[in-house]
Amino acid sequence: MKLKSTLASLFALTSLFTLSAAAAERGGFGMTVLVEGSTRPEYSSGSTLYIEAVKGREYEIRITNPLSCRVAVALSVDGLNTINAKHTDARSASKWVLGPYETITLSGWQINGSEARKFYFTGERQSYGALLGQTDNLGIIEAVFFKEKVQPPPPPPVWYEQRKESGRGQCDSVPPTLQRAPAPEAQSKLEPSEPSASGATVKAQPSLSDDYAATGIGRKLDHDVEWVSLDLERRPSAVVRLRYEFRTQLVKLGVLPAPRPCPDPLDRREHARGFSGGYCPDPFAGRN
Repeated sequence: MKLKSTLASLFALTSLFTLSAAAAERGGFGMTVLVEGSTRPEYSSGSTLYIEAVKGREYEIRITNPLSCRVAVALSVDGLNTINAKHTDARSASKWVLGPYETITLSGWQINGSEARKFYFTGERQSYGALLGQTDNLGIIEAVFFKEKVQPPPPPPVWYEQRKESGRGQCDSVPPTLQRAPAPEAQSKLEPSEPSASGATVKAQPSLSDDYAATGIGRKLDHDVEWVSLDLERRPSAVVRLRYEFRTQLVKLGVLPAPRPCPDPLDRREHARGFSGGYCPDPFAGRN
């Protein structure tokens, strides 16, 4: 069965403020990463939430709307919009639309109106960002939630009473005519335009290493989408951000404890002794 999601597109720009992930979670806005249907544990270090990436494993992103109205969610992986792979500000980004109290699970990069390609953890060199030459923001997943504006009620009808005189001392009343004030002109919704290539500065790409985690673009799956236009609030309601790294790097960052060192077999043999007293234990005690 094909999944169907809804997308939104806006053209307006605005400054962005960020809530802590913990505050966003308390408000009910949620973003979690799942591998084989299980939520990846999250580790807090300072103001950052981390998850452990497992190389070669596919993953999904689950986002939750706790409100009684629709929200649009700008979702990026490695700094790339999951709908069109563009790197923009969150306000002007194309967005996923969630209905009231809805939770959706997204499995990959949307490559057309009916298909996506799976997210999977890989090294930097094999990442989708490396294929596109966009490697400045590897290792980050971010969801920015915008509420749909509450539409004001329509203006009340305006009644105009018209009268005319038919003679001296007489007045014939004309039935009132119902006239409505003109509705305000609808706001146009446009897809963000492509940035001009003229005069663009080409940035040198940093050296990449597969010791560090990033996201690849994997196998195809069916995922139908449709476009809608929404009038959104200018400020986001919440921002949820996750960093992901392989275990080795999480240990280096102090997010996870270092593993206990394995005993050196040679050191163990150096401390061997010939006698300890007593009798030989019988491993077959109680058996025939």
